Amino acid sequence: MNTVQVLHSYLQIEALAEPNRLAILQRLMANPATLTQLADQLHHSPAWVRHHLKRLEAVGLVEFWERRKRGRQIERYYRSAAGAFLLQQMIPPKTSKPLLIFSGSDDFAWKVLAEQLSENYHILTLPVGSLNGLINLRLGFSHVCGSHLFDEASGEYNVPTLRHLFPDRPLSVVTLTHRIQGLILPSGNPKGIRGLEDLARVDVCLVNRNRGSGTRIWLERALHQAGIDPHQIRGFDQEVNTHEEAALWVYVGKADLALGLQSAASRYQLEFIPLFEERYDLILAEEGKDKMKPLFDLLSDRSFRQKVSKLPGYSLRQSGDQINLFGP
Repeated sequence: MNTVQVLHSYLQIEALAEPNRLAILQRLMANPATLTQLADQLHHSPAWVRHHLKRLEAVGLVEFWERRKRGRQIERYYRSAAGAFLLQQMIPPKTSKPLLIFSGSDDFAWKVLAEQLSENYHILTLPVGSLNGLINLRLGFSHVCGSHLFDEASGEYNVPTLRHLFPDRPLSVVTLTHRIQGLILPSGNPKGIRGLEDLARVDVCLVNRNRGSGTRIWLERALHQAGIDPHQIRGFDQEVNTHEEAALWVYVGKADLALGLQSAASRYQLEFIPLFEERYDLILAEEGKDKMKPLFDLLSDRSFRQKVSKLPGYSLRQSGDQINLFGP
């Protein structure tokens, strides 16, 4: 399936705003599969997969492919409706609230913020990673992007990338939080993993984040500096779209470790080895800033700050600070 399908329907984009449906679609873009095969890959029941698959079929993203006889059973294979999808034009829903599309890095603080913002906006969250989120913002496919892209030359987050991608467009950039990332490991750390160097071991299997995510970009840079060939790492090509999904893979034993947020490890009571703290910013077009007043107001809201402060590995010490892209 080598065709490219343009996504122009609100219903299609809404369907992909659910990370599990996005994960199903990505697997079917790689290879046709049955409900049972998808259930094994995603560690859920076939009934759970069927629920999400029907939604993807209904909006034209997935289609039935063929039947195959296996013993006495007939298996139904499904595939993606296209080899790739292009987000271009969207038909907004009929709602009394304005639509707000977030496209960028998966983050727990953003989820808290989005929950409280739902009183003011109809929100869709597309967890596609920092770089892909910025590209969507550049193309006008989203209103807000969450990013944590680190520039080694300057030691700065996001700003150098934004200057490169948006040389001709004014942006508003505000810090949402600082957060700690590290190695997520099974409870008790049975394989005695101590650092990134253990990824090269033949008895260790990784679950990786999706291409374009800030976490994936950080890991590839760190492996290069350590002289570790990513293609020699077991599981390097196994990708998930969220930190929580990465932690789930470790929790159920599908992987021995993942690079991700401390909060994700904490949710499954997993071991965690901290590696670095990063700044996570929200980026939006300057011309749309006036319409985002509820978002900026919430950053100083006591209820929001209390909820985020309870997330393991999160700090709000610069939350709400505006960043000048072209200042000294």
